[in-house]
Amino acid sequence: MAMIGFNAMFSLIFILVIGVFIVTFIKGIGQWSKNNASPRLTVEATVVAKRADVSHHHHENAGDTTGAHGYHTTTSTTYYVTFQVESGDRMELSVNGGEYGMLLEGDHGKLSFQGTRYLGFERI
Repeated sequence: MAMIGFNAMFSLIFILVIGVFIVTFIKGIGQWSKNNASPRLTVEATVVAKRADVSHHHHENAGDTTGAHGYHTTTSTTYYVTFQVESGDRMELSVNGGEYGMLLEGDHGKLSFQGTRYLGFERI
């Protein structure tokens, strides 16, 4: 009887995890499509904030033949910059690490973007 309950619980969790992956994938495709349909805009803007989101992922070492059960960690960083446009509206866009390092709070210039996709920033 306990085995039936375990199998049912395992199946339910498996279905939920697969469902989360599918929903995340569909949302990503939807955002990509929406960005592609959006016009490319260039507006005057000021950099008002920067932040980095660091994620740590722990992985079990696969194929370890020494008998030791080790783990390794990978780290990924996503960089965000908040821009304020002339109307006072703010938008936070994801940028690559090189752009993040070159932009400083208070920088004023021309921001180019397409939907939620950062295209560039040129100081003026």
